[in-house]
Amino acid sequence: MQHSSIHWFRKGLRLHDNPALLAAATDCHRLHPLFILDPSSGRAGTNAWRFLLDALRDLDRSLREMGSRCPTPSTTPRGGCLALSLGVQGIQTRCRACPSLSHLRVLALNNGKAPLTYKGLQSLLASLGPPEKPAPTLTLEHLQGCHTPCQVSHDTEYGVPTLEELGQDPTEVGPHLYPGGETAALARLNSLMDRTVSKPETEPTSLSPSTTVLSPYLKFGCLSVRTFWWWLDEVYQGREHSQPPVSLHGQLLWREFFYTAGAGIPNFDRMVGNPVCLQVNWDNNPQHLRAWREGQTGYPFIDAIMTQLRTEGWIHHLARHAVACFLTRGDLWISWEEGLKVFEELLLDADWSLNAGNWLWLSGSAFFHRYFHIYSPVAFGKKTDRDGAYIRKYLPVLKDFPAKYIYEPWKAPRAVQEQAGCLVGTHYPQPIVEHGAASKRNLGRMKAARAQKGNKSPRRHQAPLAPCCHSSCLPLLQAPSGNNQLASQWLNHKGKSPRPSHTDPHRDPQLWVRHYLSGFDPFCSTAPH
Repeated sequence: MQHSSIHWFRKGLRLHDNPALLAAATDCHRLHPLFILDPSSGRAGTNAWRFLLDALRDLDRSLREMGSRCPTPSTTPRGGCLALSLGVQGIQTRCRACPSLSHLRVLALNNGKAPLTYKGLQSLLASLGPPEKPAPTLTLEHLQGCHTPCQVSHDTEYGVPTLEELGQDPTEVGPHLYPGGETAALARLNSLMDRTVSKPETEPTSLSPSTTVLSPYLKFGCLSVRTFWWWLDEVYQGREHSQPPVSLHGQLLWREFFYTAGAGIPNFDRMVGNPVCLQVNWDNNPQHLRAWREGQTGYPFIDAIMTQLRTEGWIHHLARHAVACFLTRGDLWISWEEGLKVFEELLLDADWSLNAGNWLWLSGSAFFHRYFHIYSPVAFGKKTDRDGAYIRKYLPVLKDFPAKYIYEPWKAPRAVQEQAGCLVGTHYPQPIVEHGAASKRNLGRMKAARAQKGNKSPRRHQAPLAPCCHSSCLPLLQAPSGNNQLASQWLNHKGKSPRPSHTDPHRDPQLWVRHYLSGFDPFCSTAPH
């Protein structure tokens, strides 16, 4: 029996490997793609909004080529609440897929327990076998006999908004280095054909990215992780390549590791109530936190990284290591939760589970036990960039300092500072802490926190498995056959997207579905496609 379908795009802004979209189009009489902008979303900054809007425009263009569109109404939907509301109206929910390779299958195999080591994850994955192959890309052939109507006023009523309409200041965006969308994601992926990156071969001080920069596209679902995995598998055939954990396959497994931990460990993004997190009495120092966030610590390597993050929305993984260590156990002794909030705002690829997991790791709060390994804010950058070209690029106020002083400008004689046109303490700040003394003091504090906890390894936490309710699932909302209606959605806890709300009832997804079920469709024209 043919049905009408609503496909709710959440964290899967693509036509390739989208099982829910294919299911919605199968035996479908009318298909209505939809993305709902949510004004109650998290802390995403202007660069992340631009990336999302790029992705939505690209998705709308791809659908337009097949005679469809993707409306973007604004409201404050909650996937679980909407599913419950639709269930009352006779629409059932069932799972279709997840934005990962296998994290829910790992939890199911391990009785709901998240493995707390990479090797533990690999062992479980070995028994599961390789990831599933990607689903076919939606094409016109899938839409044969399916109407995909939209209003003539689509662009004015339900088109992709501007940054100003989102309440964002367009002057705050940085250079447009990473345009969002499926088209850009696949182009970037294909450009790697002759360049299979190995993690140790990349540098945090590269003036252009030495890694793939595919993480923002994975985060927003512009690129399917299964497509990426099997593309790599094909590229690796007959070639010498690195192995996990340093290979690109290995990096995708780290993604699975943190997705599994985020799904299986309660309060994963905070210290209190998190069973695997070291309980630490962090300092509360708003001035130091602000200096770190704004790139005003007085340590040029740290400040250059934070400036790149703020302007471009992306930094190398080792640069993330350096600034995270500096904020937490290294120098400032400020809670990793504060760093998590800043990264969530400024990173294009701020994926909830990965962001929380990496901050837990880098602060020495969980997973990582070599807490005595502290990144020097001076020596670490010098390893790959002795001349300081990276600092000169992102901190032009220091560009004329000699290489001898570029990492420690406060040590330069006043005459050198005057010649460089930058007086430390006037044009650029003095260091807010002395690294040697601060790191030594904090190492002692970390030892004390770990001693108080004891030498026991953290218990593996068993979480109840509820795949259809988990935020990273892809449920398919389907009415019983007697109702002849179908709606599919991708639910994700951090896939929400803000936009100012309106009083138009057509922008309320629950009202929209009610109108739709009663025969009134505010997005559809009367003419068949």
